Amino acid sequence: MQVLLGQTSEQITTIAKQTGAPSFTAKQICEWIYKKGATDIMQMSNLPLKLREKLAESYTVGRTLYSKEVISADGTRKYLFEYSGGVLVEAVLIFDGNRVTLCISTQAGCKMNCAFCATGKMGFVRNLYANEILNIYSELNNRCREINSLLKIDNIVFMGMGEPLDNYQEVKTSLDILTARWGYALSPHRITVSTCGFLPKMKEFLDNTQTDVAVSLHNAIPSERKDIMPIEKAFPIEKVVELLRQYDWKKQRRLTFEYIVFNNLNDTARHINAIARLLNGLPCRINLIPFNTVPETLFVGADKDSMQQFAAKLKSKGFNTTIRQSKGADISAACGLLSTKERN
Repeated sequence: MQVLLGQTSEQITTIAKQTGAPSFTAKQICEWIYKKGATDIMQMSNLPLKLREKLAESYTVGRTLYSKEVISADGTRKYLFEYSGGVLVEAVLIFDGNRVTLCISTQAGCKMNCAFCATGKMGFVRNLYANEILNIYSELNNRCREINSLLKIDNIVFMGMGEPLDNYQEVKTSLDILTARWGYALSPHRITVSTCGFLPKMKEFLDNTQTDVAVSLHNAIPSERKDIMPIEKAFPIEKVVELLRQYDWKKQRRLTFEYIVFNNLNDTARHINAIARLLNGLPCRINLIPFNTVPETLFVGADKDSMQQFAAKLKSKGFNTTIRQSKGADISAACGLLSTKERN
Protein backbone atom coordinates (compact mmCIF):
# COMPACT_ATOMS: atom_id res chain seq x y z
CA MET A 1 0.00 0.00 0.00
CA GLN A 2 1.21 3.49 -0.85
CA VAL A 3 1.06 6.27 1.74
CA LEU A 4 -0.75 9.62 1.35
CA LEU A 5 0.99 11.34 4.27
CA GLY A 6 4.10 13.01 2.88
CA GLN A 7 2.66 13.49 -0.61
CA THR A 8 2.73 17.05 -1.97
CA SER A 9 -0.30 18.88 -3.32
CA GLU A 10 0.85 18.14 -6.88
CA GLN A 11 1.30 14.46 -6.13
CA ILE A 12 -2.12 14.21 -4.50
CA THR A 13 -3.64 15.99 -7.53
CA THR A 14 -2.15 13.27 -9.73
CA ILE A 15 -3.50 10.55 -7.44
CA ALA A 16 -6.98 12.11 -7.53
CA LYS A 17 -6.94 12.27 -11.34
CA GLN A 18 -5.91 8.62 -11.52
CA THR A 19 -9.06 7.69 -9.58
CA GLY A 20 -11.21 9.73 -11.98
CA ALA A 21 -12.05 12.33 -9.33
CA PRO A 22 -12.52 16.05 -10.12
CA SER A 23 -9.50 18.32 -9.55
CA PHE A 24 -10.89 19.94 -6.38
CA THR A 25 -10.76 16.52 -4.69
CA ALA A 26 -6.99 16.94 -4.16
CA LYS A 27 -7.61 20.01 -1.99
CA GLN A 28 -10.11 18.02 0.08
CA ILE A 29 -7.67 15.14 0.56
CA CYS A 30 -4.88 17.53 1.61
CA GLU A 31 -7.22 19.14 4.11
CA TRP A 32 -8.13 15.79 5.64
CA ILE A 33 -4.52 14.66 5.93
CA TYR A 34 -2.78 17.87 6.98
CA LYS A 35 -5.47 20.02 8.58
CA LYS A 36 -7.91 17.55 10.11
CA GLY A 37 -5.43 14.78 10.91
CA ALA A 38 -7.39 11.91 9.36
CA THR A 39 -6.00 8.49 10.17
CA ASP A 40 -8.18 6.56 7.71
CA ILE A 41 -9.38 7.30 4.17
CA MET A 42 -12.94 6.36 5.15
CA GLN A 43 -12.98 9.35 7.52
CA MET A 44 -12.93 11.70 4.52
CA SER A 45 -16.68 12.16 4.66
CA ASN A 46 -17.03 14.83 1.96
CA LEU A 47 -15.58 12.45 -0.62
CA PRO A 48 -18.04 10.06 -2.32
CA LEU A 49 -18.00 6.59 -0.77
CA LYS A 50 -17.06 4.93 -4.08
CA LEU A 51 -14.09 7.28 -4.42
CA ARG A 52 -12.94 6.53 -0.89
CA GLU A 53 -13.22 2.81 -1.52
CA LYS A 54 -11.24 3.09 -4.77
CA LEU A 55 -8.59 5.22 -3.08
CA ALA A 56 -8.33 2.74 -0.20
CA GLU A 57 -7.56 -0.09 -2.63
CA SER A 58 -4.08 1.33 -3.27
CA TYR A 59 -3.48 3.90 -0.54
CA THR A 60 -3.46 4.34 3.21
CA VAL A 61 -3.06 7.58 5.16
CA GLY A 62 0.13 6.18 6.71
CA ARG A 63 -0.07 7.27 10.33
CA THR A 64 1.94 5.40 12.98
CA LEU A 65 1.34 5.95 16.69
CA TYR A 66 4.35 6.22 18.97
CA SER A 67 5.12 2.99 20.81
CA LYS A 68 6.55 4.44 24.02
CA GLU A 69 6.42 7.66 26.04
CA VAL A 70 8.90 8.49 28.82
CA ILE A 71 8.46 11.56 31.04
CA SER A 72 11.32 13.48 32.63
CA ALA A 73 11.24 15.03 36.08
CA ASP A 74 11.35 18.44 34.35
CA GLY A 75 8.32 17.65 32.16
CA THR A 76 10.21 16.83 28.96
CA ARG A 77 8.72 13.84 27.12
CA LYS A 78 10.56 11.41 24.85
CA TYR A 79 8.77 9.26 22.28
CA LEU A 80 9.79 6.10 20.45
CA PHE A 81 8.46 5.39 16.95
CA GLU A 82 8.85 2.07 15.13
CA TYR A 83 8.83 2.19 11.34
CA SER A 84 9.12 -0.37 8.54
CA GLY A 85 11.78 -3.00 8.98
CA GLY A 86 11.73 -2.55 12.75
CA VAL A 87 13.53 0.81 12.49
CA LEU A 88 13.40 2.71 15.79
CA VAL A 89 13.49 6.50 16.05
CA GLU A 90 13.20 8.90 18.99
CA ALA A 91 11.73 12.40 19.21
CA VAL A 92 11.31 14.83 22.10
CA LEU A 93 8.70 17.34 23.27
CA ILE A 94 10.16 20.16 25.37
CA PHE A 95 7.79 22.25 27.45
CA ASP A 96 8.44 25.83 28.52
CA GLY A 97 5.26 27.17 30.08
CA ASN A 98 2.67 27.06 27.31
CA ARG A 99 5.34 26.92 24.63
CA VAL A 100 6.15 23.51 23.16
CA THR A 101 9.18 22.66 21.03
CA LEU A 102 9.47 19.43 19.07
CA CYS A 103 12.96 18.00 18.55
CA ILE A 104 12.50 15.85 15.46
CA SER A 105 14.70 13.19 13.84
CA THR A 106 15.56 12.76 10.16
CA GLN A 107 17.55 9.53 10.22
CA ALA A 108 17.70 6.36 12.24
CA GLY A 109 21.24 6.70 13.54
CA CYS A 110 23.80 8.99 11.91
CA LYS A 111 26.86 8.72 9.65
CA MET A 112 28.68 11.76 11.08
CA ASN A 113 30.15 9.91 14.08
CA CYS A 114 30.73 12.97 16.28
CA ALA A 115 32.72 11.76 19.27
CA PHE A 116 30.41 13.30 21.89
CA CYS A 117 27.05 12.13 20.46
CA ALA A 118 25.16 8.96 21.39
CA THR A 119 23.34 8.92 18.04
CA GLY A 120 26.64 8.89 16.17
CA LYS A 121 27.89 6.01 18.29
CA MET A 122 24.91 3.83 17.33
CA GLY A 123 25.91 4.04 13.65
CA PHE A 124 23.66 4.61 10.66
CA VAL A 125 20.56 2.50 9.98
CA ARG A 126 18.66 4.41 7.26
CA ASN A 127 17.16 7.72 6.21
CA LEU A 128 13.61 8.52 7.25
CA TYR A 129 11.05 9.16 4.55
CA ALA A 130 9.13 12.45 4.49
CA ASN A 131 5.97 10.70 5.66
CA GLU A 132 7.85 9.26 8.67
CA ILE A 133 9.22 12.68 9.61
CA LEU A 134 5.78 14.30 9.24
CA ASN A 135 4.16 11.47 11.16
CA ILE A 136 6.28 12.41 14.20
CA TYR A 137 5.05 16.00 14.01
CA SER A 138 1.40 15.06 13.47
CA GLU A 139 1.23 12.42 16.18
CA LEU A 140 3.03 14.52 18.78
CA ASN A 141 0.99 17.63 17.99
CA ASN A 142 -2.06 15.49 18.76
CA ARG A 143 -0.34 14.31 21.93
CA CYS A 144 0.10 17.94 23.01
CA ARG A 145 -3.64 18.47 22.76
CA GLU A 146 -4.27 15.31 24.78
CA ILE A 147 -1.97 16.62 27.52
CA ASN A 148 -3.60 20.05 27.46
CA SER A 149 -6.27 21.14 24.98
CA LEU A 150 -4.65 24.59 24.80
CA LEU A 151 -1.23 23.25 23.80
CA LYS A 152 0.23 22.76 20.34
CA ILE A 153 3.74 22.48 18.93
CA ASP A 154 5.02 26.04 18.55
CA ASN A 155 8.50 25.34 17.24
CA ILE A 156 10.26 22.48 15.48
CA VAL A 157 14.00 21.89 15.70
CA PHE A 158 15.54 19.37 13.33
CA MET A 159 18.10 18.45 15.98
CA GLY A 160 17.14 14.88 16.78
CA MET A 161 18.74 11.75 15.38
CA GLY A 162 20.69 12.17 12.16
CA GLU A 163 22.18 14.89 9.94
CA PRO A 164 19.26 16.57 8.13
CA LEU A 165 21.23 17.63 5.05
CA ASP A 166 22.47 14.07 4.58
CA ASN A 167 18.80 13.23 3.94
CA TYR A 168 18.16 16.39 1.98
CA GLN A 169 15.32 15.46 -0.37
CA GLU A 170 13.09 13.87 2.27
CA VAL A 171 13.79 16.73 4.69
CA LYS A 172 13.06 19.30 1.96
CA THR A 173 9.75 17.59 1.16
CA SER A 174 8.79 17.54 4.83
CA LEU A 175 9.67 21.25 5.17
CA ASP A 176 7.59 22.08 2.09
CA ILE A 177 4.57 20.33 3.56
CA LEU A 178 5.08 21.76 7.05
CA THR A 179 5.11 25.31 5.67
CA ALA A 180 2.69 25.11 2.70
CA ARG A 181 -0.75 26.72 3.00
CA TRP A 182 -2.30 23.45 1.83
CA GLY A 183 -0.14 21.56 4.34
CA TYR A 184 0.41 22.33 8.01
CA ALA A 185 0.87 26.07 7.29
CA LEU A 186 3.66 26.66 9.83
CA SER A 187 5.89 29.70 9.56
CA PRO A 188 9.39 28.69 8.36
CA HIS A 189 10.75 30.92 11.12
CA ARG A 190 9.30 28.56 13.70
CA ILE A 191 11.49 25.81 12.28
CA THR A 192 15.24 25.42 12.78
CA VAL A 193 17.30 22.95 10.77
CA SER A 194 20.60 21.92 12.32
CA THR A 195 23.65 20.73 10.43
CA CYS A 196 27.19 19.81 11.40
CA GLY A 197 28.35 21.45 8.15
CA PHE A 198 27.27 19.04 5.40
CA LEU A 199 28.40 21.17 2.44
CA PRO A 200 27.21 19.03 -0.52
CA LYS A 201 23.59 20.04 0.08
CA MET A 202 23.98 23.26 2.06
CA LYS A 203 23.72 25.75 -0.80
CA GLU A 204 20.71 23.97 -2.26
CA PHE A 205 19.09 23.98 1.17
CA LEU A 206 19.81 27.67 1.79
CA ASP A 207 18.53 28.65 -1.66
CA ASN A 208 15.30 26.67 -1.47
CA THR A 209 14.11 27.06 2.13
CA GLN A 210 13.51 29.90 4.59
CA THR A 211 13.87 28.09 7.90
CA ASP A 212 16.30 29.21 10.58
CA VAL A 213 19.67 27.47 10.54
CA ALA A 214 21.84 26.09 13.34
CA VAL A 215 25.42 24.96 12.68
CA SER A 216 27.13 22.58 15.09
CA LEU A 217 30.50 24.25 15.70
CA HIS A 218 31.89 22.96 19.04
CA ASN A 219 35.44 24.05 18.18
CA ALA A 220 36.62 26.80 15.81
CA ILE A 221 40.18 25.46 15.55
CA PRO A 222 40.11 23.08 12.55
CA SER A 223 42.87 20.75 13.79
CA GLU A 224 40.99 20.24 17.05
CA ARG A 225 37.51 20.18 15.55
CA LYS A 226 38.38 17.24 13.33
CA ASP A 227 39.30 15.20 16.41
CA ILE A 228 35.74 15.40 17.71
CA MET A 229 33.83 15.97 14.45
CA PRO A 230 35.14 13.86 11.54
CA ILE A 231 33.13 15.94 9.04
CA GLU A 232 35.77 18.67 9.45
CA LYS A 233 38.17 16.55 7.38
CA ALA A 234 35.84 16.50 4.36
CA PHE A 235 34.02 19.82 4.78
CA PRO A 236 36.06 22.36 6.78
CA ILE A 237 34.12 24.75 8.98
CA GLU A 238 35.92 27.67 7.30
CA LYS A 239 34.34 26.65 3.98
CA VAL A 240 30.94 26.34 5.67
CA VAL A 241 31.19 29.86 7.09
CA GLU A 242 32.43 31.17 3.74
CA LEU A 243 29.21 29.90 2.15
CA LEU A 244 27.03 31.25 4.96
CA ARG A 245 28.50 34.73 4.46
CA GLN A 246 26.85 34.83 1.03
CA TYR A 247 23.37 35.02 2.61
CA ASP A 248 21.45 37.77 4.38
CA TRP A 249 21.06 36.99 8.09
CA LYS A 250 19.96 40.46 9.12
CA LYS A 251 16.27 39.98 8.38
CA GLN A 252 13.87 37.29 9.64
CA ARG A 253 16.03 34.26 8.95
CA ARG A 254 18.31 33.52 11.90
CA LEU A 255 21.69 31.82 12.03
CA THR A 256 22.93 30.13 15.20
CA PHE A 257 26.17 28.33 15.99
CA GLU A 258 25.86 25.55 18.56
CA TYR A 259 28.80 25.06 20.91
CA ILE A 260 29.02 22.36 23.57
CA VAL A 261 31.47 23.61 26.20
CA PHE A 262 33.87 20.89 27.37
CA ASN A 263 36.15 21.29 30.37
CA ASN A 264 39.78 21.94 29.32
CA LEU A 265 39.05 20.99 25.73
CA ASN A 266 37.43 23.92 23.90
CA ASP A 267 36.90 26.50 26.66
CA THR A 268 40.08 28.59 26.73
CA ALA A 269 40.92 32.12 25.59
CA ARG A 270 42.54 30.54 22.54
CA HIS A 271 39.20 29.00 21.57
CA ILE A 272 37.31 32.24 22.12
CA ASN A 273 39.75 34.04 19.84
CA ALA A 274 39.33 31.35 17.20
CA ILE A 275 35.54 31.76 17.33
CA ALA A 276 35.93 35.53 17.01
CA ARG A 277 38.17 35.18 13.95
CA LEU A 278 35.91 32.63 12.28
CA LEU A 279 32.62 34.45 12.81
CA ASN A 280 33.83 38.05 12.71
CA GLY A 281 31.15 40.30 11.18
CA LEU A 282 28.69 37.46 10.55
CA PRO A 283 25.23 38.23 12.00
CA CYS A 284 24.61 35.23 14.21
CA ARG A 285 23.93 33.93 17.68
CA ILE A 286 26.19 31.57 19.61
CA ASN A 287 24.30 29.04 21.69
CA LEU A 288 26.39 27.42 24.43
CA ILE A 289 25.25 23.93 25.40
CA PRO A 290 26.00 21.98 28.58
CA PHE A 291 27.53 18.59 27.82
CA ASN A 292 25.29 15.66 28.67
CA THR A 293 27.48 12.69 29.53
CA VAL A 294 27.44 10.06 26.83
CA PRO A 295 28.41 6.46 27.73
CA GLU A 296 31.78 5.29 26.39
CA THR A 297 33.20 8.81 26.14
CA LEU A 298 35.78 10.57 28.31
CA PHE A 299 34.48 14.10 27.76
CA VAL A 300 33.66 16.27 30.76
CA GLY A 301 31.37 19.25 30.50
CA ALA A 302 32.33 22.69 31.78
CA ASP A 303 30.58 23.67 35.01
CA LYS A 304 27.96 26.42 35.20
CA ASP A 305 30.38 29.15 36.33
CA SER A 306 32.84 28.33 33.56
CA MET A 307 30.07 28.45 30.96
CA GLN A 308 28.91 31.82 32.23
CA GLN A 309 32.46 33.17 32.04
CA PHE A 310 32.83 31.76 28.53
CA ALA A 311 29.56 33.44 27.51
CA ALA A 312 30.63 36.75 29.04
CA LYS A 313 33.89 36.77 27.10
CA LEU A 314 32.09 36.06 23.83
CA LYS A 315 29.61 38.85 24.59
CA SER A 316 32.52 41.22 25.24
CA LYS A 317 33.64 40.52 21.67
CA GLY A 318 30.22 41.54 20.37
CA PHE A 319 28.57 38.15 19.94
CA ASN A 320 24.95 37.54 20.87
CA THR A 321 25.54 34.59 23.20
CA THR A 322 23.07 32.44 25.14
CA ILE A 323 23.36 29.36 27.34
CA ARG A 324 20.84 26.66 26.52
CA GLN A 325 18.93 25.19 29.42
CA SER A 326 19.38 21.44 29.26
CA LYS A 327 16.19 19.41 29.71
CA GLY A 328 15.37 15.73 29.75
CA ALA A 329 18.82 14.41 30.69
CA ASP A 330 17.34 11.95 33.20
CA ILE A 331 15.48 10.15 30.38
CA SER A 332 18.32 10.50 27.82
CA ALA A 333 16.31 13.09 25.90
CA ALA A 334 18.75 16.01 26.13
CA CYS A 335 21.14 17.18 23.40
CA GLY A 336 23.37 14.38 22.11
CA LEU A 337 21.67 11.57 24.04
CA LEU A 338 19.13 10.17 21.56
CA SER A 339 19.92 6.56 20.69
CA THR A 340 18.03 3.34 20.05
CA LYS A 341 21.14 1.17 19.91
CA GLU A 342 20.23 -0.86 22.96
CA ARG A 343 16.80 -1.63 21.52
CA ASN A 344 17.93 -2.88 18.12
